[in-house]
Amino acid sequence: MIRRIPIVATLVVVLAVAAMVALGVWQLGRLEQKRAAMVAWRANMTLPATAYPAMNPADDRLLFRTLSANCLRVTGWQVTGGRMPDGAPGWRHIATCATGAEGPGLLVDMGTGRDPKAVIGWAGGPVSGIATHEPDSHSFLVRLLGTTPPLRLMIVSAHPAPGLAPSPRPDPSSVPNNHFSYAMQWFFFAAVALVIYALALRKRWRGE
Repeated sequence: MIRRIPIVATLVVVLAVAAMVALGVWQLGRLEQKRAAMVAWRANMTLPATAYPAMNPADDRLLFRTLSANCLRVTGWQVTGGRMPDGAPGWRHIATCATGAEGPGLLVDMGTGRDPKAVIGWAGGPVSGIATHEPDSHSFLVRLLGTTPPLRLMIVSAHPAPGLAPSPRPDPSSVPNNHFSYAMQWFFFAAVALVIYALALRKRWRGE
């Protein structure tokens, strides 16, 4: 008996499995990139302070390096969840600063407090601290599709504003590196899809 294989269904499954395998391979590539970046970020923490890259505020090569800048004036505040020095929940107070007539400005984490509605008595001035990414409110899927601009660098000030406690010092070890597990998940999904389709074909052939 000739066992017929449905062409359209088989093509759909093959394409889906190929896509999942490709995503797994991509995650393995991202794993190597993240490992190299972690080495560079740890090295940055030993380098002397340098100026905030006002013309390229999304320069990831400066992540976890001490940056200095001058906040000419505070143009706004945003509050996000954070941790107090004792580990208790708190609120990070992030200032948006003007640095000149042009440019995207500067973000500075001026410390953490317990009151999200606190009025911060800091109007600007010289700042220095470790560089990290600005808070990201976009979902992982949106970031994956590349439909949003890259995250800007933000200085976590070493000297908090009056009435605030210092925010936790950024550390490369806090950056998640789950690319290997993501890759294994995609490979597992591909294998499961093949097994399920094989069982479906077997059932179809038995019926015939």
